[in-house]
Amino acid sequence: MLIHELTTAQCTEVLARTSLGRLACARAGQPYVVPIHFSFDSEGPGLYAFSTVGQKIVWMRENPKVCVEVEEISDKNRWTTVLVFGRYEEIQDSPHDAATRQRVWESFQQRPEWWLPAAAKLPSQERHAMVIFRIHIDRLTGRRAVHERI
Repeated sequence: MLIHELTTAQCTEVLARTSLGRLACARAGQPYVVPIHFSFDSEGPGLYAFSTVGQKIVWMRENPKVCVEVEEISDKNRWTTVLVFGRYEEIQDSPHDAATRQRVWESFQQRPEWWLPAAAKLPSQERHAMVIFRIHIDRLTGRRAVHERI
């Protein structure tokens, strides 16, 4: 197996065709990782997502430095991973953010079930406020493994 570093362009190609990743945030020295659905915005560049207010939103409000991991796995010898290092920012329901909210809404409509799992209600869960947010991309890294035949 050979492992190659991805260029920034290759990383953005992976993000453009993927909608599921793992969001990592931290608070008081404790990491927390959860799956999220997102839409990639190449113009930002950034990732858009939404969630109900819960642990990850509370933690990201306190510490906006986050990381998102995305992967494509064919088998143990053929895989690609991309890491997004960035900053959390809420998109407010305000006239100032109206154009951004419209753009986010349009990007969400391009993928089926965009509202999962963020809006899925657990049996014991009460309704919480919805938050649309962006992860500003500060840095991208990625690797790809390919099987080498001997």
